[in-house]
Amino acid sequence: MAPTKMLQFVHVDQRMPDKRDATLRRQDFEEIYARFSDQGAAEQAGRCSQCGVPFCQVHCPVQNNIPDWLKLTAEGRLEEAYEISQATNNFPEICGRICPQDRLCEGNCTIEQSTHGTVTIGAVEKYITDTAWERGWVKPVKPVRERPESVGIIGAGPAGLAAAEQLRKKGYQVHVYDRYDRVGGLLIYGIPNFKLEKDVVLRRWKLLEEGGVQFHLGFEVGRHASLTELRLRHDAVLIATGVYKARDLEAPGCGLEGVVPALDYLTASNRIGLGDTVVDYETGRLNAVGKNVVVIGGGDTAMDCVRTAIRQGAKSVKCLYRRDRRNMPGSQREVAHAEEEGVEFVWQAAPDAFHGDARVTGVKAHKMHMGVADATGRQTPMPIEGSGFLLEADLVIKALGFDPEDVPALFGDKTLKVSRWGTIHVNHRTLMTNLDGVFAAGDIVRGASLVVWGIRDGRDAAEGIHSYIKAKAATAPEDKPVAVAAE
Repeated sequence: MAPTKMLQFVHVDQRMPDKRDATLRRQDFEEIYARFSDQGAAEQAGRCSQCGVPFCQVHCPVQNNIPDWLKLTAEGRLEEAYEISQATNNFPEICGRICPQDRLCEGNCTIEQSTHGTVTIGAVEKYITDTAWERGWVKPVKPVRERPESVGIIGAGPAGLAAAEQLRKKGYQVHVYDRYDRVGGLLIYGIPNFKLEKDVVLRRWKLLEEGGVQFHLGFEVGRHASLTELRLRHDAVLIATGVYKARDLEAPGCGLEGVVPALDYLTASNRIGLGDTVVDYETGRLNAVGKNVVVIGGGDTAMDCVRTAIRQGAKSVKCLYRRDRRNMPGSQREVAHAEEEGVEFVWQAAPDAFHGDARVTGVKAHKMHMGVADATGRQTPMPIEGSGFLLEADLVIKALGFDPEDVPALFGDKTLKVSRWGTIHVNHRTLMTNLDGVFAAGDIVRGASLVVWGIRDGRDAAEGIHSYIKAKAATAPEDKPVAVAAE
């Protein structure tokens, strides 16, 4: 009997792919990790214990069959590994790059709990799919048969794109509407290149088009067509707009020049990387070069901002967060990368006011202590009296999270039901809203969340739409011509 290639965690140490030195990577926007070699990927995949209850899979939002594709990778059966990986995830090469694996699959790996160090699942996932692209295994969708029904999807982010691909697999005529000029949503404009190079997203766009998905870009629902008009145009409509309304900070001086929202700042940087001209970047409003930068927030968006500011040539970069490191919502790996690159973290501190005349010159803040735990188990930060201090700042970036826009008003249909938080109310079994044939998925339903949850929600919405259209067809079996969306 041949020796097993698995269970090597007792013999092989955990190793990530080679990481570029911080002094080099802070000078550009290239991804910081190299790709595994074939041997390196096989060795690291072979560390998997193939445990009876795969906690990595349990804690993966898309329920990736991780132990199986790790085993296939260890055995050199990469095409099979890719087929299993992409069976549950529409964009495995994206998730391999940007998922917070330390909070999901890798953080719950059995051998991680036994102090041997987790299997580097994300890096192997990236390796598998990048290899698949190089070897031509990634193919556009080819439905077994075309269906006459059409589906309109509002939003070309992770949820909308995942739903589009799943519906095309079933043969539906899929039309995706997005107000931006490129496909990808936050994958294109919100996430910096050093985490996700844009060619990785753009090739998925091209693949979806080759598979028959039709994109209508620069299309604003509510201006170019109302939700009611889209409902008349399609057999079902999916709202997958995400959440883009920045949470604001009510404090004296918040309207000063130089106090900007995180998404405006990141979008400008990403557009520059794509070759666009951005006036606010050229004028310096959204450019950190030579400035003392303070980023307020502790999530992954804040980490994207501080690391972008470093690469733009900021004089200094500080991250101000009201809780301690253990209680921050962002990935601990991202924090470590930021510290390596020269970011200074000011833990347990919150802003009081912004100083300056017309332009910000500083952030007045006070220290916090961690109080009793709230209902979620996180300690509540409480201000410490007399602990005020001042941080010098030429650019302040507010990375406080995102809330939904007023979708019923934007889309011209006040009958669309929303929650008290502004998220769209759905039947969580079907993902259909209170409007017949109108579905919703992703952040616009669950609130600002992870890309991988958007993919999961988009896949679930596609199943809900398919069941809905089949049920309607069963009551009206007559032939129907293929629906074509108007430009």
